Amino acid sequence: MGAVNIRNIRKEDNEQIATLIRKVLVDLGAPKVGTAYADVTLDQMFENYDKPRAAYFVVEENETILGCAGISQLENSKDNICELQKMYFLEEARGRGIGSEMLQKCLEKAKEFNFEKIYLETMPYMKAAQKLYAKMGFEYIDKPLGDTGHYSCPVYMLAKL
Repeated sequence: MGAVNIRNIRKEDNEQIATLIRKVLVDLGAPKVGTAYADVTLDQMFENYDKPRAAYFVVEENETILGCAGISQLENSKDNICELQKMYFLEEARGRGIGSEMLQKCLEKAKEFNFEKIYLETMPYMKAAQKLYAKMGFEYIDKPLGDTGHYSCPVYMLAKL
């Protein structure tokens, strides 16, 4: 096992990240429609986050990307809220504290961008992720915020920054 490094996305990461996200969603049995799997931006993640108040990170070990996550202004919302987006990890990265490190990096960046709150959507059976989110200050809310297009993700959580 090598050193784990969390860094900003690079253009050359696009293909590996799209493959990773689709693999994780298939492995977890998530629907392909109404989730990140079907997002048109999935193959251009670098370009999608190359804008003000947005950031996307990858975690790599031995030059292999094991996971990713990012933040951006919540779509179709006028409030000062960002969304935690596309946080996925390959199985070999899970249970090692990498998710906590990545989430902390995203929260720090959201604060740096002066967002007031951070929102996320997830699947009901992703209990380990929800446990991590709750530990990091997220609380369940009853309805979605904005309009992310992820209608197959019926669990909504929000945290104050």
